[in-house]
Amino acid sequence: MDLGLKGKWALVCGASKGLGWGCAQALVQEGVNVVMVARGAQVLEAAAQGLLDATANGATGVQVITCAQDITTAAGREAVFAIRKDFDIVVTNAGGPPTGDFRDWDRDAWIKAVDANMLTPIELIKATVDGMAQRGFGRIVNITSSAVKAPIDILGLSNGARSGLTGFVAGVARSGIAAKGVTINNLLPGSFDTDRLKSNFTTNAAKAGLTVDQVAESRRKTVPAKRFGTPQEFGAVCAFLCSMQASYMTGQNVLVDGGAYSGTF
Repeated sequence: MDLGLKGKWALVCGASKGLGWGCAQALVQEGVNVVMVARGAQVLEAAAQGLLDATANGATGVQVITCAQDITTAAGREAVFAIRKDFDIVVTNAGGPPTGDFRDWDRDAWIKAVDANMLTPIELIKATVDGMAQRGFGRIVNITSSAVKAPIDILGLSNGARSGLTGFVAGVARSGIAAKGVTINNLLPGSFDTDRLKSNFTTNAAKAGLTVDQVAESRRKTVPAKRFGTPQEFGAVCAFLCSMQASYMTGQNVLVDGGAYSGTF
């Protein structure tokens, strides 16, 4: 299927690895020019080169530009928009805040979580959505979490910040931009085979006195698909939400979790 995205420009955050990388890969494969943003320059450059190598050393004419910045800061966003002001696609993505007991989180912890996982996506939307509307095409995809749909007690910081973003998107996606070819949707990942998931397993294993394999197997059994997702699978769903075919989908929360969420709605 041709997604109708060739020649478009995308900004993909947290693109050096994991789910952000999966989204960048899927878009590049569709002929989209991508500005990849992540904090670690070395890993980011390697990831970008890998994408170009996978497209026959750039034979498709796709441009992949890197920007080693922290997108959650004003300076980081300024650096990104100095490279390019207008984007047809924006994929927002930032690492989730730490787990823990809400009794231990002070105001600074909450502000940091809200700043990274709610206010940063809002700032990126604000900076790009009007230009998209003027050009008659735009796709914004926010990578949030399945915990928005089914909150997890130790993820209170993430539950709160990402739910705030979800409520904001529900309103703005249905505003005047919807009639101008601009969609905003949220992608809610479940358990994916990423460095973050492995790190969580390591932490949980140490606390429980178990091996990492034991913790991983226990989590795997909770997924009806009996496996963890791959970044490539996640990226493919992101690319579809960015496609011409998905132009009638907006303001939606799309779960990609192997069936882990058991609710009807």
